[in-house]
Amino acid sequence: MTTGVRRRMGVEERREQLIGVALELFARRSPDEVSIDEIASAAGISRPLVYHYFPGKLSLYEAALKRAAGDLASRFEEPHEGSLGGRLLRVMRRFFDFVDEHGPGFSALMRGGPAVGSSATNALIDSVRQVAYQQILSHLRVTDPPARLELLIRSWISLAESTALIWLDGRRIPRAELESQLVHDFAALAAVGAAYDEEMTALLRHMLKDEPHDGPFTDLAARLISLAS
Repeated sequence: MTTGVRRRMGVEERREQLIGVALELFARRSPDEVSIDEIASAAGISRPLVYHYFPGKLSLYEAALKRAAGDLASRFEEPHEGSLGGRLLRVMRRFFDFVDEHGPGFSALMRGGPAVGSSATNALIDSVRQVAYQQILSHLRVTDPPARLELLIRSWISLAESTALIWLDGRRIPRAELESQLVHDFAALAAVGAAYDEEMTALLRHMLKDEPHDGPFTDLAARLISLAS
């Protein structure tokens, strides 16, 4: 008869395990509601051993946030295939997948939590926003964005964040509707910018030229036309 022997983890393996456990707990409750004792129990180790790998909950939270930030940033990566409206819609679906999976942690991060306000945390949040910004520029095939375009993209990213937070508070609007609405918001902001700027006009025409008849941007135009009839 053989007896099961618990394998001893290496330092990095244990750190990764603790980060994963913390993320699972933070996905269900706000990080400031999760204790080191809970993390230790879920990981199957003692409280002092957690402190052996992380100086405190803040450092563990920041490490978990770093992993989550990388995951969130990857949701904005999209192949340059098909219409822009279709690409943005797929990005929004993956973005809301993340928000759905990590609701309390996402909310705590954006609204204020134990690590919010630290330079490391703020840098991580900004890095995700910058990845999203650069990804959208690449899909628009723009390397030197004019001021109105930068305003449009950064405003839209902030709108996506605030929309997700409001949705988490009761989920009163169907998620799929919000995903489509945010794509429509992007087109609407681009149209407003085009009313003031020739560069934005050219960009809007480029956005719309490959839009299929059943695409998100065409759907927005049809909805607006129906309001005027």
